Amino acid sequence: MSGEDKPGGEDRLVILGSKGGPAIRPGGPSPTSSLLEIAGRRCVVDCGLGVTRALVDAGVVLKELDLVFITHMHSDHVLELGPLLHTAWTTGLAKPVTVYGPEGLEDYWSGFLASMRYDIDLRIADEGRPDLRALVTIHPLREGAVLLGEGAVTVSVLRVDHPPVTDCFALRFETADWSVVFSADTAFFPPLADFARDCDLLVHEAMLERGVEKIVEITGNGARLREHLLASHTMAPDAARIAETAGARTLVLNHLIPADLPGFGKEEWLEAAGAFGGETIVGHDGLTITRTGSRS
Repeated sequence: MSGEDKPGGEDRLVILGSKGGPAIRPGGPSPTSSLLEIAGRRCVVDCGLGVTRALVDAGVVLKELDLVFITHMHSDHVLELGPLLHTAWTTGLAKPVTVYGPEGLEDYWSGFLASMRYDIDLRIADEGRPDLRALVTIHPLREGAVLLGEGAVTVSVLRVDHPPVTDCFALRFETADWSVVFSADTAFFPPLADFARDCDLLVHEAMLERGVEKIVEITGNGARLREHLLASHTMAPDAARIAETAGARTLVLNHLIPADLPGFGKEEWLEAAGAFGGETIVGHDGLTITRTGSRS
């Protein structure tokens, strides 16, 4: 890959939260969120619990928030959107933020604003802040859309298979130098391989079959949960098949199920993704991958 780094630092992907599902456990990772800094744009993809602190830990100045994408309305992807935007506002946000998301996101945002009306109105009057309600614009995500086409970055949208959720969207971010695809939550979905064709990074959700059975064993509603997981998510070997068919350069396993149970090591994930001939990286909170290939 070639090209000049964007001002202020190299393009990078940071996995802010790497686990699948909304629960958090002692010492475990956070639910789903990612940061993609690409061609001068700062893109937050999904806002699971913990996204605000993780962005700060990644060196992001919250008042410089730019773009937010919500892939679907499950709580582990949207729960902290409102608190993130409000916290950015309290740190000095004074310029517009654009949020792209599925149907239902405007209702979420309206409800959050209503719940915080007292605080927002008080801080406007008492602290001289701009009106948060005027700073945030919600735009719908639609399959086939190409967003941000006027600049160096284009964002393409693909509806994926995540029943019973209808509006769940994979995202492809692309410049002349770098392409990053997020699968969102999805069952094994072969059209995603065409969507991710020749990408540099494919960030794909993944499960381990043995892990699903362990979760079922320790969960009270295990039988129903097994049914949901098998119908709506992707086993790691199938994520590897998508990456191999796509000709992706690197596969990042993310939204891991399980991510916080003992006895599931990195080697088991890598072995499960063995069908992919490129580099496989097992996601973890704080994982950073730059456009030139360094990672930490």
